[in-house]
Amino acid sequence: MRRKLFKALYQHISKKEFTILTGARQTGKSTLLRDLEAECKKEMLPTVFINLENKELLNLLDASPLNILSFISSPDQRTIVFIDEVQYLSDPSNFLKHLFDDHVSQIKIVASGSSAFYLDDKFRDSLAGRKRIFKLMTCDFEDYLSIQGKEELWNEVLNIRELSGYRSLMIDQLKFEWERFMIYGGYPSVVTEPDLKEKKEILQEIQNSFIKRDIFEAGVRNEMVFYQLFKILAEQTGQLINLNELSNTLRVRSETIQNYLRVMQVCFHVVLIRPFYSNLRKELIKMPKVYFLDNGLRNSLINNFHDIQTRVDRGELWEQTLFRILADHHDVDQIRFWRTADGKEVDFVAPDVEIPFAIEAKLDKNLIKESKYQIFKDAYPAIKLNFGNMYPWSEDFFRRNLF
Repeated sequence: MRRKLFKALYQHISKKEFTILTGARQTGKSTLLRDLEAECKKEMLPTVFINLENKELLNLLDASPLNILSFISSPDQRTIVFIDEVQYLSDPSNFLKHLFDDHVSQIKIVASGSSAFYLDDKFRDSLAGRKRIFKLMTCDFEDYLSIQGKEELWNEVLNIRELSGYRSLMIDQLKFEWERFMIYGGYPSVVTEPDLKEKKEILQEIQNSFIKRDIFEAGVRNEMVFYQLFKILAEQTGQLINLNELSNTLRVRSETIQNYLRVMQVCFHVVLIRPFYSNLRKELIKMPKVYFLDNGLRNSLINNFHDIQTRVDRGELWEQTLFRILADHHDVDQIRFWRTADGKEVDFVAPDVEIPFAIEAKLDKNLIKESKYQIFKDAYPAIKLNFGNMYPWSEDFFRRNLF
C-alpha cells in the first residue's frame, strides 16, 4: 500500500521545480520513487530511473551533469528523471542547479537523498527557488495501518472522529495496534513484519548497519562515542540536555557532542526542542530537551520492548509518542517546552502556530492535577493548555485532535 505522502509528491510532478525527497534511511524513499515512476508510466509520461548505488552510473554523472541527457528518449516532451540516492554524487547541489538552470524544459528531476546529504548547508542556498523538499518520516498511525492492509481500522478512527457519540466495536483492536505501534515504531519493514522477534532484529539492523552509514557519510570520527551518546539520549528522552555533563560522561569535548547531536538531527533520528520564554534570548541560551522521531529505534537502543503496562518508562514513552504526533502536524521548530527555575513545567508549547496551544502529557487522565498548571495559564492566557492522555482507553483518545 502507498504512503500518504505519495499524493503530494505526485501532484508536484507537474511543477517546474525539482522534487527532493529526504528522510532517515529505511523510511521507504526508494519505494515511493518506484511508486511514482509506475504512476507516471500509467499516464504515458516518459521516465528514467537512476539508482546511484550503481557505481558505473555514479561515475558517469559525476563526470558531467550533461551525461544524464543521454538517457532521454523523448526530446519533445519533458522527461521525469528519478534519481535514487542523489547524495552519492560528488557535488549534488551543483549537479541539480546546473540541470535546472539550463535544461529544466527537458527534464524534471525527482530525487531521493539520505539526510546526510543535507549536512552541506550550501544545498539550500544554491537551489533556492529551484526545488521543493519533502520529508518522509517513519510511519504515523495512519500509514502504520495502511501498509498492513488494515484500512478498515483507520476508517474506524475517522468514524470516531467525525461522528459525535459514536461507539466503536473495534476499540479493543485499535488499542492493540496503537500499543504495538508505540513499542515497535513506524519503520515500514518493521511494521509489515508480523513476528515480534524479527521486528527486534530489523530494528537492530537499522541501528547497527544503516545508521552506521550516516556516521560514515557525516565524517564522524569516534563511532563508539556516537553510539554511547545515542543510547544515553534514548534513556533520557524528554529530559534536558546538558552538554557539559555529557562531555564529562563520555570524556570528549562539548564541541564533539554538539557535532554528533547535529548529525543525529539532520539524519532525522532526534529533535532538540527549545524552552519557551517571552524573552527570545533566554530560549537560545537555555538547555533543550531531546526526543526521538521513531519509538522503535529509541526502544531498540535501550533494549526495552516490554508491554506498556509493565514498563518503568511508560510515562516517558507516552510523552515521546505525543511529541511524534505533534511533529507529524507541525514544524518541529514551532514546538517548545516551558519550565520554571523551581521545576514547574508544561511538556509542549506551540506559541507561533495559527491557534497557539500547549499540551501536558499524562499517560493516565487520573494523574492530572490542573492546579499545578495555573501559573502557566495566568502567565499565558492566550495559549490554551490541553492535557494529552492515553488511559482510560476509549474512543475519546481519537477525538482529541491529536491526529
